[in-house]
Amino acid sequence: MKRHFEDLQLGSIELFCLAAEAGSFTAAAQVAGVTPAAVSRSIFRLEERLGSRLFVRTTRSIRLTDAGRTFFEQCRQALTQLVEAQQEVMGAQSVPSGQLRISVPTTYGHHRILPLLPAFRALYPQVSVDVHLSNRNIDFVAEGYDLAIRVRAQPDSSMIARLLEDAKLAVVASPDYLRRVGTPQTLEDLDLHECIQFELPSSGRRISWLFNVEGKEKEVFGQGGYCCSDDVLGGVTLAKHGAGLFQTYRFIVEQELADGRLVEVLAPLAGRSRPFTLLYPHGRYVPQRVRAFVDFLLEHRQQWAAE
Repeated sequence: MKRHFEDLQLGSIELFCLAAEAGSFTAAAQVAGVTPAAVSRSIFRLEERLGSRLFVRTTRSIRLTDAGRTFFEQCRQALTQLVEAQQEVMGAQSVPSGQLRISVPTTYGHHRILPLLPAFRALYPQVSVDVHLSNRNIDFVAEGYDLAIRVRAQPDSSMIARLLEDAKLAVVASPDYLRRVGTPQTLEDLDLHECIQFELPSSGRRISWLFNVEGKEKEVFGQGGYCCSDDVLGGVTLAKHGAGLFQTYRFIVEQELADGRLVEVLAPLAGRSRPFTLLYPHGRYVPQRVRAFVDFLLEHRQQWAAE
């Protein structure tokens, strides 16, 4: 393997990252235990080696350039991996520890992931968990996430993808709504009903309802005067209060179906699903806290599949 760091020392990169995080050479120097002049000289040599300015300097502050921001995002992740690899070799990571950052869709987080976290932390009390509940796509490197869960994740060679479940869909409505409007028996009957829509926040596109017709998937775009975006639970709440029909994941409404607050309709045409996938960056080194959480979730796949 060819050497790449004869001149470009890791110590200079570390000082650069400290300065970028602190927004100040002086603050970086205090953390590193060196003088501000030493930080400035180190970063200047780094810029010379790279042939690019990393900071815009004024008399009062420093600011990353576009090149500096890109370099910082990559270096921060690389330095974190080096520290964790060193700790593992030295035995400090024989037990999973550190902060685990996860990005999870809102609904899946509330109904699947958050209820499991106390059990996970009981097994691994030295792991702290930071959960970001959102339906937007994230940048693993720039935002420092360890894992993400996504519905219908697109193939990505930089990511390891593990299927968690194919979540079954169901069309539901309140008993009051069905008494007032009637129960649909065919897909054509949907034209006579209030079909609550869900809009993807990333694209503004309303998602279709999926059905199983003679073994083939059929998409239906219903019409209605209600539309929710970003949080599927909004559609569920509308359905519970008699606004209309709504197609959602069965695991979200299991309790409401069991106690009668919601009723499933068009059950003979059900059977469609959407996949939820666990994603984490592809690399030679995966921290033990990430491995532990991946294994923990995969143990629950059979339980979810049986529901």
